[in-house]
Amino acid sequence: MVTYKVPVIAGDGIGPEVIAEGKKVLDAVAEVDGFDIEWIEYPYGADNYLSTGELISEDALKELKNYRSIYLGALGDPRVEPGILELGILLRLRFYLDEYINLRPIKLYEGVPTPIKNKKPSDIQFVVVRENTEDFYIGLGGNAKRGRSKHELDLVRDIYHIRFGLDIDSDADEISYQLGVISREGARRVIEYAFQYAKSHERSKVTGVDKANVLTHMYSLWRRVFDEVAKGYPDIRTEFAFVDATAMWFIKNPEWYEVVVTPNLFGDILTDLGAMIQGGLGVAPGGNINPKGTSMFEPIHGSAPKYKGMNKANPVATILAGCLLLENLGLERSAVKVEKATEEILREGKVKTYDLGGKSKTSEVGDAIAKRVKELTI
Repeated sequence: MVTYKVPVIAGDGIGPEVIAEGKKVLDAVAEVDGFDIEWIEYPYGADNYLSTGELISEDALKELKNYRSIYLGALGDPRVEPGILELGILLRLRFYLDEYINLRPIKLYEGVPTPIKNKKPSDIQFVVVRENTEDFYIGLGGNAKRGRSKHELDLVRDIYHIRFGLDIDSDADEISYQLGVISREGARRVIEYAFQYAKSHERSKVTGVDKANVLTHMYSLWRRVFDEVAKGYPDIRTEFAFVDATAMWFIKNPEWYEVVVTPNLFGDILTDLGAMIQGGLGVAPGGNINPKGTSMFEPIHGSAPKYKGMNKANPVATILAGCLLLENLGLERSAVKVEKATEEILREGKVKTYDLGGKSKTSEVGDAIAKRVKELTI
């Protein structure tokens, strides 16, 4: 029997509860499909930080680089200043592991209500490919008071090292600035992934999203690279759209989209919007992907600390993130089985959590999907 070793960072709030159900379902499909998963637990999150002062160690990062897939719950805790856990653990993992793709399936399942009037599951079936390591999320910026000051800023990625030397002369009382960076290689590799995804999943159109009419320097490069990559895929239709227009059309005509590729900041906003039109954060999975390295899979919702320990949170997003994890391990058949079981339970509507209008507990949803996985004959 083949054993797959999968690190787990359950995290904070409801993270451990939804991860427990995800593991339950993946263990069920492993049992029926004849493989095994060895879960390797890592303690990183608020409790560990508050007791040790450590966010995530360099040794742990090096260890995690040896694995194909990581399962992540959620990070964030009111006892810790906002941003510390997210920047110190989540973003550090993404950058260290060069997970330059954030993959977000936007899919409405039957039995899940959407806030968009008269839209049905066949209308909401697209994917957002978000660049995950550049743009305004590089973490470089600062403040300057009146007068002259010098700032040295370093940006280190697997594909480059950039040093900014800023000589600031200001007569304002105080300024704050944030740098954004898009590189040719950073844009090329994520746009290439989007076109490859479209080709392998029989999608006929890729939409490039930006704000090139205002942020002209970064996004003109993004557009040029998009056009260059598109030439290699003559059978795939292409279009450009500004992010504000895209947000509008996500609501008005989501059926227009097949594969959307976008820089980091706009992708973050659009994928949260996408989660709402597919029925809410409780059913929205995501993947942070390095196609040749270590990838990490998670629900896109937060840690919801007010629901911690209540056995109330919806585990479906985490279970569907488990489907992406299985695909990343090369277990496509098992991934299809888990998604099919989840789809059937959602459609039947007998077991559903409060956010979908039901009263079922987190563990009851996990139990139902795990049981259905074992009953499927596909």
